[in-house]
Amino acid sequence: MDNLVSTAWLAAELGKPDLLVFDTTKYLPNEPKDALAEFAAGHLPGARFFDIDEVADPETELPHMAPTPGRAARLLGQLGISNHHRVVFYDQKGLFSAARGWWLLRLFGHEKAAVLDGGLPKWRAGGHPLESGPAAPATPQAFWADFIARRLAGIGDVKRIVADGSALILDARAKGRFDGTAPEPRPGLPSGHMPGACSVPATDLLAPDMTMLPPEQLRARFAAAGVDGTRPLVTSCGTGVTACILALGLVQAGLPEPAVYDGSWTEWAARPETPKQSTP
Repeated sequence: MDNLVSTAWLAAELGKPDLLVFDTTKYLPNEPKDALAEFAAGHLPGARFFDIDEVADPETELPHMAPTPGRAARLLGQLGISNHHRVVFYDQKGLFSAARGWWLLRLFGHEKAAVLDGGLPKWRAGGHPLESGPAAPATPQAFWADFIARRLAGIGDVKRIVADGSALILDARAKGRFDGTAPEPRPGLPSGHMPGACSVPATDLLAPDMTMLPPEQLRARFAAAGVDGTRPLVTSCGTGVTACILALGLVQAGLPEPAVYDGSWTEWAARPETPKQSTP
């Protein structure tokens, strides 16, 4: 299974016993929508809801930080995921938070994970069927979490990188937030960026229909940000969600897989000791 699958592929595979589908929608604080209510109104047949705020570390105030391997194993198993399942994530926007589900499974060693290219809007546009109402209960499974540390970066790693330039940081937020000319969606948080980071808005990797650009176009976009395939990479964003779109784009482009800075700008901007820059 590819890391990015089409609606045609999923329509043909849907219903096979080893395939699980999850709606992984997350709306920003300034978006007045309820993802679970929207799921109940219409979702892919057989899909269940994957809440990135639940499959997370409850011991921090930072939003949806990656859980420990033990917690991940328990929660993923409760969602009905085993190490034998193929898992496809989609979201209601097209391609936004679905990549976070894909990255979480890869973080814990599960490579049979994919993102539905274009998500729910593309599925609807293709005339494929939907279901409404609550999802059927999951059958709990045993899931063994094999934590892959190179896919995750913490604030200590990023402080070192900012100091010594040992990796290239790619920031997935909108250019205005990166430059410091547009506000962050979280009240009280300044905009700006980490010194040395490069702006690669996640939306720049997507076509108008919210599908991901072809590999050659992805490579060109990353090359413009200084990605040459030789330096280690770290992706960042607001809270570690759209950073996963950059991670998916890099994998699709055949470039080195990055570490995702999980705390991202929400953590970095809130810490008084971290250096920040803006570009008026």
